[in-house]
Amino acid sequence: MVEVIGVRFRPSGKIYFFNPENKELDTGDGVIVETARGVEYGKVVLGRRPLEDSKLLHSLKPIIRKATAADEQKNIDNKKKSEDAFGICLEKIARRGLKMKLINAEYTFDNNKVLFYFTADGRIDFRDLVKDLAAVFRTRIELRQIGVRDETKMVGGIGICGRELCCNKHLSDFVPVSIKMAKEQNLSLNPTKISGVCGRLMCCLKHEQDTYEYLNDKLPNVGDRVKTHDGVTGEVASVSVLRQKVKLIVTDEKGDKEIQEYAVDELNFKPRKRKKRMDIEDKELKELEELERQEGKSKLDDE
Repeated sequence: MVEVIGVRFRPSGKIYFFNPENKELDTGDGVIVETARGVEYGKVVLGRRPLEDSKLLHSLKPIIRKATAADEQKNIDNKKKSEDAFGICLEKIARRGLKMKLINAEYTFDNNKVLFYFTADGRIDFRDLVKDLAAVFRTRIELRQIGVRDETKMVGGIGICGRELCCNKHLSDFVPVSIKMAKEQNLSLNPTKISGVCGRLMCCLKHEQDTYEYLNDKLPNVGDRVKTHDGVTGEVASVSVLRQKVKLIVTDEKGDKEIQEYAVDELNFKPRKRKKRMDIEDKELKELEELERQEGKSKLDDE
């Protein structure tokens, strides 16, 4: 076991563990640490806690010091410089006629490097652009191409729910999302209705997945024949997952059919997991699942 402290470098970014040593640090304190990018300013988001050695992906680096008032001011100044750098880079990109979209600019705390994040449809030859920027800023320049999900996380926005985007507000990492989750939740399989601002499957599909799986396991499948407690037998026409109601097609003595609704507790059947097969054409399924493959892995490193 080793004692660690959690530090975050940008809002809703990844949390990295450092060795607090003997320094007195509380949640919310600013700290100066050394990362792979150099010396950086971060915020303590997780207080001291023990962590198993097996969960450490790399050796712990120590906290250099608690941020002083001067460090806080320098961090604010760096953000202003980053905004200026963003504007300069936009001008250089336009002058070179490069087909790339600049997303953000960022100075490291020690000003040894300026990072520019951008998106593009393909590979971009930005060697001349780097030379132009190096001539202006007189420091190391790094251009990093990111994906559309990373772009949305950095820029932020409002989702179709009317709230701030989950990835920008509180998600530290992107969660795996699949078409099967939408099917499990009885949502429309129209990609335009289950995709977020970034054009990929909505992260919130994952939020309620465990609940839907639990509730679906307590329901019969559509097409099953079940019997009520009072002896009525019928075929399952539809189910309401959240209400835990089942609509049955019941045939009366005259041979007429009608639909009756029952609570799941009023039925006798053997609960089983819902069918995993999607009730759509295989070709259409492949087109929908292509959205999953397009997501890939995040290219943005929050160090």
